[in-house]
Amino acid sequence: MPGWGLIVPLLLLGVHSSGTAGLTEVSMGRFTEVRLNRSSPTEFILQNIPSNISFILFQVHSQYANVTLSDSKIPNITDSETGSDAGLLTVLRTNQTVCTWYLETSSVDPLLASAVTIPYTDRDPIPGACNLEFSLDTDPNVYLRYNLYETAIMFAPANLGHAREATPPACDVQTGSDSRWRLQYDVYQYFLPENDLNDSALLSHLQKMSPVPQITANGIKLATLTSSDRTAMSFSSIPGQGVIYNVVVRDPVLNTAAAYVPVHTYACSFTAAMDNCATLGKVSTKVFFTLCAVFGLFICFFGHRHLKIVFFSMGFVIFGFFMFILLTKVTDINHDARLSLTALTGVIGGLLLVGYWWRFGCIYLCVLLVGIVLGFLVASIVFFTPIGDYSTFRNDSIFWLTFTCIALLVPACLLPMPKILNILSCSLVGSYAVVLAVDSYLYTSLSYITLNILKRALNSDFSTAYSSVPFQKNDFIIIAVWVILVVTGIITQLYRERERPPFPPTPYVIWKRDRERRITNILDPSHHTPPLRDRLLASLARIRDFFRKEQSLGERTPLLL
Repeated sequence: MPGWGLIVPLLLLGVHSSGTAGLTEVSMGRFTEVRLNRSSPTEFILQNIPSNISFILFQVHSQYANVTLSDSKIPNITDSETGSDAGLLTVLRTNQTVCTWYLETSSVDPLLASAVTIPYTDRDPIPGACNLEFSLDTDPNVYLRYNLYETAIMFAPANLGHAREATPPACDVQTGSDSRWRLQYDVYQYFLPENDLNDSALLSHLQKMSPVPQITANGIKLATLTSSDRTAMSFSSIPGQGVIYNVVVRDPVLNTAAAYVPVHTYACSFTAAMDNCATLGKVSTKVFFTLCAVFGLFICFFGHRHLKIVFFSMGFVIFGFFMFILLTKVTDINHDARLSLTALTGVIGGLLLVGYWWRFGCIYLCVLLVGIVLGFLVASIVFFTPIGDYSTFRNDSIFWLTFTCIALLVPACLLPMPKILNILSCSLVGSYAVVLAVDSYLYTSLSYITLNILKRALNSDFSTAYSSVPFQKNDFIIIAVWVILVVTGIITQLYRERERPPFPPTPYVIWKRDRERRITNILDPSHHTPPLRDRLLASLARIRDFFRKEQSLGERTPLLL
């Protein structure tokens, strides 16, 4: 690939730090760390540019504070870019051997930033050279926005490369092989280590997503877009988890490639007074899921023996789930109020299910509802795998029809064995409640098994989002714990219930039988118990009769002379 033989050896040398404010000299392909603040703008200079280099991509990154990168000392909207991931593409003049960029920030506190210059030849495509949406004439930046549900990226189309001061190909020409429409765009994703919010760690990992060879070696390619596709994609938001995105534009005719400016996000705010990236997770959420974990752990090992608790828990889950969706869709109440109403509705739903079983005793209907919760979890696990990213399931109708079929098929297959269905549901669902509680304290991707389904139910646009999540050390540990809980829960319950009836009698039947027995005792005099006074008088009479009998026997016995 032309041009890369010049800079790959430099990239392997590591990071070149020049951390002084004022004038900073940079080298091609080398990352330069610098400390910035509002009173110390920095000028970057690159010298001795080879003649075979046609354009240079200069980019700078910080963790969350905005920096302004410009071609001139006084930035204006057409030659500057502001953001935590900012880049400018400089098209070189014929004899130009020196480039200069200016960097400043509004942050009062010292800010750690990392900058790099990446050169390209006239054969490499030019990222963002056919920009029609953003302010820069040539915009190599990837723009990112996020909310609770999804993270979306956008970028400007690229153009074919050209020599210095040559006329670039027209962007609007759509015919022939010599137009920019032959270009292809590979979208890459890279997950940072879990629970790592350190700025220096971020900057070191950004090095793996800046030059093309490093991106293809370390990133996960999610999709390939053609020039006729919309230059935008969306992904599932993962609050607290650092993610880097970048786009590599390829020219399949010349077999060359160029990279855009990587962009990163944690899907949370570093500057919020409450619930920021460092203190993510509301206290109410932690209390809620901790209580759920206590119930879940109990029913995982003892659920079948205590059916009332199982039916209450499953009724709580079913009614609470639908109420949370309803409140989120039709109201604007805050998180704590929504969670409180969800819990209240869940309690009512649990009591209704327990009351139904107590009065009518239709064990198959109750166990069917328990099995539906199990089926929901199994279907969520299926779509948590790469199957969920198949393009077929981007269609909401196909997705929800398939999801519903899986969720109903599981209890339908096991309903002829209600005891087994109930024990499996108790162990799997109860242990997953423990996993959710762990996630509220320590990040794990396993919470997104059900959270992605909830997001899709709440957000109609979530069907287009890629829902890939990282699997790192924490996740493998939690998976092992989850499997152990499920297996031990099933074995424990099967062993404890091996000699007992599949299900106990209905409480209402037992109550009715006892009531009838009490009524029968009242009508049958043989079952009456005399009052205490009568029993005491009868006892005294028996004692008196005993002594009289003994006295009479003594009087009739003759004396021996």
